Amino acid sequence: MHNPDQLFPIVLAAGVRILDIYGTAFSVALKPDHSPVTLADTEAEKIILDGLATLDPETPIVAEESVAAGRIPEIGARFYLVDPLDGSKEFISRNGEFTVNIGLIENGVPVAGIVFAPALGRIWWGSTSHGSFSGRVVDGDVVDRAPIQVRAARSGLCAVGSRSHGCGEDDIRLSHFTISNFTAIGSSLKFCLLAAGEADIYPRFGRTMEWDTAAGDAILRAAGGRIDQLDGTPLTYGKRNQPTDTDFANPAFIAYGDTRLAAEDKAFHEQ
Repeated sequence: MHNPDQLFPIVLAAGVRILDIYGTAFSVALKPDHSPVTLADTEAEKIILDGLATLDPETPIVAEESVAAGRIPEIGARFYLVDPLDGSKEFISRNGEFTVNIGLIENGVPVAGIVFAPALGRIWWGSTSHGSFSGRVVDGDVVDRAPIQVRAARSGLCAVGSRSHGCGEDDIRLSHFTISNFTAIGSSLKFCLLAAGEADIYPRFGRTMEWDTAAGDAILRAAGGRIDQLDGTPLTYGKRNQPTDTDFANPAFIAYGDTRLAAEDKAFHEQ
């Protein structure tokens, strides 16, 4: 499955169920890590797991709510990462900035991904073999499909950051960049803005998990961008038995549209 448009029916079905619950007086529970979870998270994940099991039964699936419940499959070089409702705090606050995410990993690299924002009616997808695209969802169909790519960085950068987890706007690690605009937005939408050439840089110095980033990372890479850890090496996936963190936890990273920004960052820190 290197053509992520095969995932349209799965993410669209998950989005329909999420919006059904979004329109009700839903309850909120806390997981052991104190992150919020709702019925939308669990029901969307079931739809996605069932859909992937039919589409690609041989490939293991690492999904957020399943991992929280202790259900972690054995993985090899190829596996899916699923976040059925990225931006749960945005869902709870009803600002619309939440997404459905599916990423495919091969040998530690995200090679295909899809991000659907059901409340916004927007969808993005991409793969190493097909490039990246965006579209709108109207009456259950994906319309206005168009290729996307990162833009060349200009003198004043547009940065995006997390709405709910601190955006890093004043962090000293960004002081060598000339940033003229900083926008806070929820979920994996930040990666999509970079991939579509609507922003330039996304710093994330707080904690994330692999299912938070895999789909957006795949789309960004296929659009010409990259994500690096703070030591300048690419973000990788399938991280198990980490000495300083849990399985599938990401280190701090910076996502770049124009990859020349990554080279500039590395050169600055090597001075």
